Parts: sequence; C-alpha cells; structure tokens
Amino acid sequence: MIFKHVAFATVALLSLSACQSTTQSEPTPIINVPFTAPLASDFRSEIAIARYSELLNRTDLSTEQQAKLYYDRGVLFDSIGMSTLARIDFNRAVQMKPDLAEVYNFLGIHHTLMQQYEKAYEFFDSALELNEQHEYAYLNRGIALYYGDRANLATADLAQFLARSPSDPYRVLWLYLAQSNDNAEQALIDLKANAQGLDETQWAYSLISLYLGDMSEQSFLSGVGEGVSSNEEYAQRLCEAYFYLAKMYQARGLDYQAADFFRLALATNVHEFVEYKYARLELELMTGDNAS
Repeated sequence: MIFKHVAFATVALLSLSACQSTTQSEPTPIINVPFTAPLASDFRSEIAIARYSELLNRTDLSTEQQAKLYYDRGVLFDSIGMSTLARIDFNRAVQMKPDLAEVYNFLGIHHTLMQQYEKAYEFFDSALELNEQHEYAYLNRGIALYYGDRANLATADLAQFLARSPSDPYRVLWLYLAQSNDNAEQALIDLKANAQGLDETQWAYSLISLYLGDMSEQSFLSGVGEGVSSNEEYAQRLCEAYFYLAKMYQARGLDYQAADFFRLALATNVHEFVEYKYARLELELMTGDNAS
C-alpha cells in the first residue's frame, strides 16, 4: 500500500473551503497532510440490509423478532451513512420493544447530531435506566452534554466512562476536551496524570502526545500510517487524526484550519466513527446551521 502526501491550498482542492477573501485578515493556509481514497460502502452491509428487508416481509415473526431486525438493519444503515433510514428503523424498533437500551443510545446520538440536545439526554437517560452498565451511553451522553454547553455534567459522564477503562487513550482525550471547556489549566494537569496509565505503544497514544506537546504535528501526521495493514484501517486513523487536530486548532481560535481538518475527517467516509459523526456537527455549528 502506497501512502501519498500532498500540499494543497484549501481553497482549491476537494472544496475544502469556500472562497475566502484575499485580505490579510482572512488567511488561506496551506496544509501538508497524508490522505487516502474515501472508504466505499461495504457490499456485505448492503447485502445484509437486503436480507433483513426480506425477513421483515415475513408474516410469522414475533414483535420481538421484528424489533430486533429493525434495530439490526438500523445499525447497518447508520454504518453506511444513511442516517434518516437508520433513525426510522430505530424508532420502529423502540415502539415494538421499548426495553432495548441500545436503541435509545443510537437515538440519543442521532438527536445530538440534529442539535436536539434535550431529546438526546432523555434517550441516553432511558438507555441507562434500562442498563446502568451501558458504558457507551455515558460516552454519548457526555458528548451530548459537551455540545449542549453543559461542561460540568459532560465531565462527570466522561469521567465515568474513563473509569471503566483507564487505559483507553480516546476516553482520556474526550474527558480532556470536556474539561478544557470549563478549566483549561486543570484539564491539562489531569490529561498528564491520566496519560500515566496508558500504553505508549498504541497508535492512539500519539494523540495524547500531540495534545501534551510532546510530539509535533508533523511527526504525528507522518506516523499515522505506521503498522497499518489495510486501506480501511488507514482511513479510520486519518478520520481520527483529522478530527482531533481540528479540535486542537479550534481551541487555539484558528477556525479556518479547524474547519479544513473537520472536512478532511468527513472525506474519509468512515461513517460509523464518532469522529466522523461529530466532524459534521462541528462544521454545522461553525456555520450556524441548526437542524432542529
């Protein structure tokens, strides 16, 4: 596998930015980044969707079996970026079987992405009422609270999520993002402390090194492809790398660069990743779009 690098003007390639003014007050940065072809839809997911659709036409299914099929098909729709169809199936599933905690978790994510935060909180609350051990409901409610400007509550949920797996760099980083909205200095202190329990051999540890200032952006990007065995894995890493770089630039007040990295994250087509989903929300928030 060949990993290519290209230097490009963000106003000229892949529509990464809208046309910008040439005045000194609005810079047009040049970004040197690794890239790969966007992921194509997995044909196996499409075949599975067709199979589930056939099964749902049967008349001998119980309500519980139908609910499970709608949920499974919704997950597949979500994984290939067909969010409206996914949401329709999730709503059908929860109407048929109201005790499916995982469905509430997905619906909470979708309402977060639509900036309908109060509804999102309700869905995550329902997921946790049904299954208190549903750890990803803590993550996703924490993210919803983060985007809903409730930093203290977001920090509590994301700390709970981290406590369940303290060696996960992504959990450490999301807690830092939430904390930094409230107290940037303390967030950095806690980031350094939480980093002590991480495995430095994991690629994701480089994200922590980047945020701690122990690794340059150039070194970080040049190492994205190390140990990668497939184009899919490479696209997934790039999606993560671009998103967290965007958040770093955003924290510095460099919104032009942040927006470009969010667009690069979307260009990977890794629809099921948290970073892909929230890159789109970030761009909507930057432009003032509101889907609610």
